[in-house]
Amino acid sequence: MRIAILSRNPNLYSTRRLKEAGEAKGHQVDIIDTLHCYMDITSSRPAVRYQGHELPSYDAIIPRIGASVTFYGTAVARQFEMMGTFNVNESVAISRSRDKLRSLQLLSRKGIGLPRTGFASKPDNIKDLIKNVGGAPVVIKLLEGTQGIGVVLADTAKAAEAIIEAFMGLKANILVQEFIKEAGGADIRCLVIGGRVVAAMKRQGAEGEFRSNLHRGGSAKVVKLSKEERETAVNAAKVMGLNFCGVDLLRSQNGPMVMEVNSSPGLEGIEQATGKDVAGMVFDFIAKKANSFSTKTRGKG
Repeated sequence: MRIAILSRNPNLYSTRRLKEAGEAKGHQVDIIDTLHCYMDITSSRPAVRYQGHELPSYDAIIPRIGASVTFYGTAVARQFEMMGTFNVNESVAISRSRDKLRSLQLLSRKGIGLPRTGFASKPDNIKDLIKNVGGAPVVIKLLEGTQGIGVVLADTAKAAEAIIEAFMGLKANILVQEFIKEAGGADIRCLVIGGRVVAAMKRQGAEGEFRSNLHRGGSAKVVKLSKEERETAVNAAKVMGLNFCGVDLLRSQNGPMVMEVNSSPGLEGIEQATGKDVAGMVFDFIAKKANSFSTKTRGKG
């Protein structure tokens, strides 16, 4: 099969591993810089052009679209969908997962476990906003933040009020969330492919750090999931409409709680922690689904 990886950087671990794994399975794999694609939106014959020529017909694409280029990246992915190309993660699902507020609303509607969350533009009573999520300590998040950037733990109500007021003064969109103390600065990253958890690791924040991101000095090790944790991860991926994603869970006294569903999960940490060929599993999924796929996006807006 001929498969394209939409990625801005061919030297990233995840991009390299995907290309290596695909070629090892006998596929032709091209890496295409998403922002250098441009679209020919012609009646009955949509096309994607790249470096001065029309791209060939691909059997499938693997979108590795960074948060900073979500709008253009999903437009390119959507163009491929219009051309009848199988997309591992459809453009509408990527957009859905990148909107933190929308994703939480969708997960909440389906009864997925979540930390209690508040969102407001100009609350008349900030104290009530904090009280409504269980009171201090609370976690305050920028909607547009990634990799733990723009996430603050406010230990007291006074500190929470000051941080919220400061963010609002900058006209930033924020979420105020219940702090799950019993998680102990750790979370669980579940890798879901094709409706099945294929790998999981526990990420522990560095000493004195409540954020568990590996980019922030956290450590990772393999973890055994409970049946409820596995079902929560699979259901969260299903609600988002993602075939390949990372679901981040917290272990709380009320059961597993979803923190985020990531449509472009990194492979380095989880492959090293678990020893599993996750990249190869992505191509196994493509081989199984690409020839008989149906997409909600193809031919639609």
